[in-house]
Amino acid sequence: MTSSFPATQRALVTGATAGIGNAYARALAQRGFDLVLVARDTTRLEKVGTDLRSRHRIAVDIIGADLSTVDGVQDVANALTDTAKPVDLLVNNAGSSLAGWFGTTDVADEDHQLDLMVRAPMHLTDAAIKSMTGRGHGQVINVASMAAFTPRGTYSAHKMWIVNLSRWLNIHYADAGVTVMAVCPGFTHTEFHQRMGARTDNIPRWMWLDADKVVKSSLRDLGKGKAVSIPSIRYRVLATFAQYVPASIVARVAKRGR
Repeated sequence: MTSSFPATQRALVTGATAGIGNAYARALAQRGFDLVLVARDTTRLEKVGTDLRSRHRIAVDIIGADLSTVDGVQDVANALTDTAKPVDLLVNNAGSSLAGWFGTTDVADEDHQLDLMVRAPMHLTDAAIKSMTGRGHGQVINVASMAAFTPRGTYSAHKMWIVNLSRWLNIHYADAGVTVMAVCPGFTHTEFHQRMGARTDNIPRWMWLDADKVVKSSLRDLGKGKAVSIPSIRYRVLATFAQYVPASIVARVAKRGR
């Protein structure tokens, strides 16, 4: 099923202050979408909203929310089900990672990651789909990772969960006019690795992607109704490689970075 942007354009983007989330906010504003921007840092979020309003003459609402908490998720879910301001495109982008490997990290930190990376997008996607199917159209982008295709601890497990759910949702709700797509970028120039305290000097230059190009590629794939978007030919080749090479070899290659 081929999908296109609906006439009423309003998008909600989580993790919108930096990196891929901010790139989505800017790209969608350029396309004329009104926006609902979500992040924990309300001060920084206000600055992003003010800039996009003045540059593109669009409406921008902001929600300061910690999506690792029940209350934070509920605040955003309420926006997704607001019939007075329907959301046509949800971008589940908020996320982070832990610098250590499972078994060496604090399990309480792992719980936090599970809430942010799995529970939050599950609840928000649920709220969006229930609202979108009632209107007969809608789109959901779940930002996953190339890590979904490699055995790399809980982070890759979370992302694989997102990819598998998105694939099924895209098939199941196609007849209801809803497209759901997982985006699987590789290493991308953002604040992600810096925030988690991970080294990046061991990652070859050719493996790095630009956030704006990732977003542009994924929006093109969304318009085609794809269930999974893997930006760049090199990462599509690597994803294919990961499916057919023994898991032990893939795991060794994956240890080059987080």
